[in-house]
Amino acid sequence: MPPSSPAEPEQDEDERDQPLTLDVLRQLVRKDWARLPGKTLVVLCRDASGNGYSPFSNYNINRYSPVYGLHGDVYPLESQLAKDPGLRELYPEIPDDAVAALVLFPLG
Repeated sequence: MPPSSPAEPEQDEDERDQPLTLDVLRQLVRKDWARLPGKTLVVLCRDASGNGYSPFSNYNINRYSPVYGLHGDVYPLESQLAKDPGLRELYPEIPDDAVAALVLFPLG
């Protein structure tokens, strides 16, 4: 059996911290993301310095809320908050305008 792709959810965090290939991206679109509603917002995370280019490494399904202009913050889904009481302490308030989003993270 071939190894899992870097962005598959069942992998350990260390294994997910690798560049994603086009083959894996195609699999994510066809399988993992196929059931997401077509109007799901796709959000890109900036790199640490706010510019430059980095390979796509992993993703989360979260909620996104704009703070100013085209920049905003992400928050856990209600289902994630229900499973982890510690998250509720970290995110006591979630903006009313937060919408479900597929959040893509760069490597590094």
